[in-house]
Amino acid sequence: MTNEAKQDEPPFDEVATDAPSAEPDPFAVLEALNAENAALKDKSLRTLADMENLRRRTEREVADAKLYGVTSLARDMLGFADNLRRALASLGEDARAEASPPVKAFIEGIELTERDFQSRLARHGVKKLEPKGNKFDPNMHEALFEIPDATVPNGTVLEVVEDGYSIGERCLRPAKVGVARGGQKA
Repeated sequence: MTNEAKQDEPPFDEVATDAPSAEPDPFAVLEALNAENAALKDKSLRTLADMENLRRRTEREVADAKLYGVTSLARDMLGFADNLRRALASLGEDARAEASPPVKAFIEGIELTERDFQSRLARHGVKKLEPKGNKFDPNMHEALFEIPDATVPNGTVLEVVEDGYSIGERCLRPAKVGVARGGQKA
């Protein structure tokens, strides 16, 4: 090396004393790592909670799809149940008593078919509403007319014109009913 180059360089002692410290403060590093650890732990817990909520929501949606997936088919089949009931109701007690044995067997077959059909609907969560004598519920009943009757509480279902059905907790078809008017408040 030349003398000129040596003159531009500071002596070794000066370099060592003027240089800033290369090691960071260990407490600052620890604080930063603790903050990062807390942030990652929080993110992990939030992700786990989101996944648990997603699992529960998916289970609930699958259960609802199983229960309510047959709603439109069941609603269409209610007409069939009504027609079976009307066919049996149109035959009076006198006609049943005077019917020949083959006709009686036919009537029993229709009754058996109706019971079987009702049980199949029930197996899929469709239940027939039994509102007679109960308080009128606008979510499950449709009031067609009022019947003046002071002997029962006001708003009591006295007559069922058309059966109603529910599926699960939902109304599939409201029962068409006649409601009492004029009695004491329920």
